[in-house]
Amino acid sequence: MIDFKPTQEQLELQKMAKKFAREVIRPAELAIDKMQNPDEAYASPEFRNTLRQAYELGFHKMTINVQHGGLGLDPLSTALVWEELAVGGVGIPATLLAGMVAPAFLSVLAGGKKELIEKHVVPYCDDTKAEHISAWGSSEGNIGSDGSNYYDPCVHHETSAKKEGSEYIITGAKSSFVSNGSIADLFLVFACVDQSKGIKGSGVFLVPLGQGVERGKSMDKLGMRALNQGEVCFDGARIPEGNMIMPPGDGYPTIHNAIKTVGNIGVGYLAVGLMRAAYEEALQYAKERVQFGKPIFQHQAIGFRLFEAYQAIEAARGLLWKASWTLANKFMGDLKLSAAARVFATNLAMKHTVEMVQILGGYGISKEYNLEKYMRDAKLLQIMDATNEIMTIKGMALL
Repeated sequence: MIDFKPTQEQLELQKMAKKFAREVIRPAELAIDKMQNPDEAYASPEFRNTLRQAYELGFHKMTINVQHGGLGLDPLSTALVWEELAVGGVGIPATLLAGMVAPAFLSVLAGGKKELIEKHVVPYCDDTKAEHISAWGSSEGNIGSDGSNYYDPCVHHETSAKKEGSEYIITGAKSSFVSNGSIADLFLVFACVDQSKGIKGSGVFLVPLGQGVERGKSMDKLGMRALNQGEVCFDGARIPEGNMIMPPGDGYPTIHNAIKTVGNIGVGYLAVGLMRAAYEEALQYAKERVQFGKPIFQHQAIGFRLFEAYQAIEAARGLLWKASWTLANKFMGDLKLSAAARVFATNLAMKHTVEMVQILGGYGISKEYNLEKYMRDAKLLQIMDATNEIMTIKGMALL
């Protein structure tokens, strides 16, 4: 059975994350949210300095193996951290989460390729200045959710990897939805090696920023404006053959599902943290705002909304803890459970950020308060890394 009592180490991690979230992430995200030009925002001191401080504290390497320089934290420990960071804002934690995918999976999948570990994972873990940021690219203009259509031979990545001597030549483009796409210096790329095998004909390649790799402009988004997303183009980028992390074949669904499982859980915790932030602000306002001779918190119409938000936070966290526990105790975790937890949490986040805005009335839609930002951020959580509808279809197929 799961023990719900955190260890002393977990409590210390949670305390550190809470302080960083409220003192550093929140003011930075509020400032970035107001910046009109996304490219300027991601070059701003507010963004760069916040990332640098996050790297100094080791938040960028929590799940990476200790032997490669990471913290090697278990999924339940990282769960406490992700949720707490997200109370400050969801964009910066999402940046860290997306940036951890390539080095974390490289440390697991590279096997005997010690030179790749030494060249890419160790420097990433040793980084305290946020100079190394990674991204993973599967989604393309015509291949989005089809990236998990493993059994249709007509569906394949348009980005290609062609063998030439001891090198692979990567050509194609990943969509503007690649998280960290415009700021990363290392890319985990899904590229087609054999079209006849459909999606299973894709391999997984490690492509560093360099000749033949061009980062596109940053997407200008409704919410989560502190998370960079942008297109990445590969125009004959040459990489050593050893940079193929996984060859095409039946292993492709395994790695793709594993990334989705981890991503689902991460997005779910962002939703819980976001709900907490909205709930805390609305609760404080409701206790201070007086109407009809008493704080509006004491009016049932308001109190009911707040208690329902509290229920949602606890329920979503509980399901995510189960998904995290499963990830810690079962190889590659459980995609169905992670999808359920993610969809449940993000839908609740959307519902209850709207409800918290309603509690503040006119102030809820004013930028004088943070709730309108939380509502916009919540909508992106229902869409990022595959829409909730797609994740529901995936979960349904696994019933």
